[in-house]
Amino acid sequence: MIRFVLADLRRLWAGSLVVVLLVALATALGVAVTLQERALRLGSARAADRFDLVVGAAGSETQLVLSSIFLQPSPLPLVPGKVLHDLARDPRVAWAAPVGFGDNVDGYPLVGTTAALIDGAGGGLAEGRAFATRAEAVVGSAVPFRLDHELKPMHGLAGEGGHTHDEIAYRVVGRMAPTGTPWDRAILVPIEAVWGVHGMGAHADQDHSAGGEGAHDGRDPAHDHDHAEDLAAAALGGPWSAEAPGVPAILVKPKTFADAYKLRGEYRSGATLAVFPGEVLTALYATLGDAKAVLGAVAIGAQALVAAAILLVTVVHVSQRRRQIGALRALGAPRLALFGIVWTELFLLVGGGILIGIGLGYGAARVLSGLFTRESGVVLPVEFVRGDLSLLVGLLAVSALLAALPALLAYRQPPAAGLRA
Repeated sequence: MIRFVLADLRRLWAGSLVVVLLVALATALGVAVTLQERALRLGSARAADRFDLVVGAAGSETQLVLSSIFLQPSPLPLVPGKVLHDLARDPRVAWAAPVGFGDNVDGYPLVGTTAALIDGAGGGLAEGRAFATRAEAVVGSAVPFRLDHELKPMHGLAGEGGHTHDEIAYRVVGRMAPTGTPWDRAILVPIEAVWGVHGMGAHADQDHSAGGEGAHDGRDPAHDHDHAEDLAAAALGGPWSAEAPGVPAILVKPKTFADAYKLRGEYRSGATLAVFPGEVLTALYATLGDAKAVLGAVAIGAQALVAAAILLVTVVHVSQRRRQIGALRALGAPRLALFGIVWTELFLLVGGGILIGIGLGYGAARVLSGLFTRESGVVLPVEFVRGDLSLLVGLLAVSALLAALPALLAYRQPPAAGLRA
């Protein structure tokens, strides 16, 4: 029977190929949607897991998380420097790292922060050391610049009215270990350097002048020059005064789980906003869930149309083979054998299309995830789970039922009716 089926498929290879491709493409659409949505959830969750609490100015929670954790460019209102001052001295806080952004180097975002972020959330260093002066930088694992490379920051993009900050150049002194997050594409520099480039005084506790860097209080220019050199050589990362410049966001590592909730409650009022990144992502997942439901419905509709088309084609195919089936019956072929021949042929076509479609859907999801990772830095893990096996079994079971309908027509056909056709 198997040799008969294979010979029949070789004889009708063009039609068989069309059926397999239809099933494969319809299956691939559903598989790609499922795998890509799951990969986006896992990848974004893993990227946010490194950060416990984000504090910013009152505004959009979603935009605060997208900008501070996923480094999506967007203007954020500045949180007052007093908040940074208070968090840095709070006994419930293990570390509080400000983040300031807006500049880039060849499209790689430049983030002003402190060395605490490199060890606390960046996974440590793979080579080199942390920055120790305002003119030094640490690059992410996916940034192509080597150690000792000189970087010139740019505000905006070259083709869109951006300009280069000629007053400073950073030297790469370290590279972070891979994290699978957007921080792999980031360039980290001291927050004090970002403040200085944008005309904002550092206002460290060592500098209590009202104007910060470059402020004139009646001293002679030589004294001001010495004062600027002292600031450049001052220790980075604070401690800061309550008059420190504002920052777009502050990444906070609470000491305990209870401390995290207390801090969030205290800074979710008035001019500040505190969020757990995971909670914000949950709201985004709900939106993704709605999009997945729509795409899933489209995929199911496509599969249903393909199934109906295949059923119609196979019924017509069986009708055209009535004479062949009648001849086999007249030669003594039992009904069950005819049922097995027709069912096996159709199941091989539909089942093979499903297996090919799963491979195509997986490959498409991998390609899309790779493109997304290249653009955003978020690693999207495309993987199957145990529940996908039950989905495969269900698809094959439906295929078996669809293949049984034309086979039943061949089973019930009388020999004489087939020979008269």
